[in-house]
Amino acid sequence: MTLTVLLDLRLKPEARADAPGMLRDILAGTRSFAGCLGVDVLLDSADAGHVILFERWESVEADAAYRAWRVGDGATQLGSLLEAAPTITSFTTASDI
Repeated sequence: MTLTVLLDLRLKPEARADAPGMLRDILAGTRSFAGCLGVDVLLDSADAGHVILFERWESVEADAAYRAWRVGDGATQLGSLLEAAPTITSFTTASDI
């Protein structure tokens, strides 16, 4: 069963100029991770400090493996750009509606 994940980010004002380059580098690793079906970056048109990563995964297990990698060998400096911890919301697709 595929999984859609929204990673909601709030950037520090002083980090907004550096964010695109750092996100580009981080997302290269995400997009090449086994089970990743794609990642889109959504920019809030009314708030330059609000970014949502729209991720699609082959399975809950693939996403879990990715999250475990990011807190271990795949750790990044993303936190240095953020005002607060990111919010992660996961969705499965309803096939019977």
